[in-house]
Amino acid sequence: MVLGVVADDFTGATDVASMLVRAGMRTVQAIGVPQGPVPDDADAVVVALKSRTAPVEQAVRESLAALRWLQAGGARQFYFKYCSTFDSTPAGNIGPVAEALLEALDSDFTIACPAFPENGRTVYRGHLFVGDRLLSESGMQHHPLTPMTDANLVRVLQAQSRARVGLVRRDTVAQGAQALRAAFEALRRDGVRLAVVDAIEDDDLRHIAQACDGLPLVTAGSGVALGLPAVYAARGWLQPDAQAAAWPPAGGAAAVLSGSCSEATHAQVAHWIEAGRPAWRIDVRQLAAGAPVAAQALAWARERMAQQPVLVYATAQPEVVRAVQAELGAQRAGALVEQALAAIAQGLAEAGVQRLVVAGGETSGAVVQALGIARLRIGATIAPGVPWTRAEGRPLWLALKSGNFGAPAFFSQALQEAP
Repeated sequence: MVLGVVADDFTGATDVASMLVRAGMRTVQAIGVPQGPVPDDADAVVVALKSRTAPVEQAVRESLAALRWLQAGGARQFYFKYCSTFDSTPAGNIGPVAEALLEALDSDFTIACPAFPENGRTVYRGHLFVGDRLLSESGMQHHPLTPMTDANLVRVLQAQSRARVGLVRRDTVAQGAQALRAAFEALRRDGVRLAVVDAIEDDDLRHIAQACDGLPLVTAGSGVALGLPAVYAARGWLQPDAQAAAWPPAGGAAAVLSGSCSEATHAQVAHWIEAGRPAWRIDVRQLAAGAPVAAQALAWARERMAQQPVLVYATAQPEVVRAVQAELGAQRAGALVEQALAAIAQGLAEAGVQRLVVAGGETSGAVVQALGIARLRIGATIAPGVPWTRAEGRPLWLALKSGNFGAPAFFSQALQEAP
């Protein structure tokens, strides 16, 4: 193993794994902190945690456990992967986890760069943009669990961190890896431990990856991973494999589960329904009242999935989400949806579904855990940041999609491009 990745949610894990596979790194995704040995045929292992919205202490504890396992497996560099929209709160978890990993690796400096230009996420003068809009105006300000109301990443990260947070501006990034290394060293001498780094195009990410070749730890979205395989190949650590994403064909029925309430997922659900495809909406209030919603949804799906793929969704508009959270509490409402979709996923798999698209990081985590999947092999990319994955040891293929990713036709596109 060359690279060991700690990811703070399940879709984020497949996102960065997809980036590595595209560059020829054979990549395995472990679900939760593994107990067994490291796979001997993997260049990179991504440990997928469900720590993004966990209490800070739990997120730190699980991240350190994942790091220890990756260290024991011989990884040469480590990567803390978070969302390209920097999902967090003033309490964490990005800052506390990054600082804990730095301390565990006896290192005093790393970067923070969520940029992913291919998906419209860019960082300029320390401010995160989603397309042409600041993060705080992108719809993420309405996120039910991690509302992002400030686009200034230096300010956001400083609020979570004990040590000083600095900035490396784009004019330095554009000068290349040598200029970046000099900037890193100057910040380090100044007492900065975490530096937000601007990036607005893929070449910026490649410069950043080259400049980080001497850092034990990189913290970023998936974008910086774009440049790492070339760095490893130049060092003689990696022989890229053109068949890293090659798989046997999938079979069986197909279904889509959506728990995300992001703007992108709203558009995807609407596109599916407007095309006349079968869809079942989960009512959170009915779940709270004890109605057998999961059983009803499964019965509905079984009647239809032999003819065509089905969608079961809890996606709702921000005002609906706020009203439900006001009645039930945000944590309870979210847990009810996750539990229902996880139970439905189990039932669908038992009924013969072998291709499953899941929208939303929290939903994906709940589904994968409910299905008892320990490891995923990473396959071909469907859309930027979203690959098909295959559960080890069983005929089950999954596309785990971050709520923020994908075009309106993503659900049908994913199923058309299934192995």
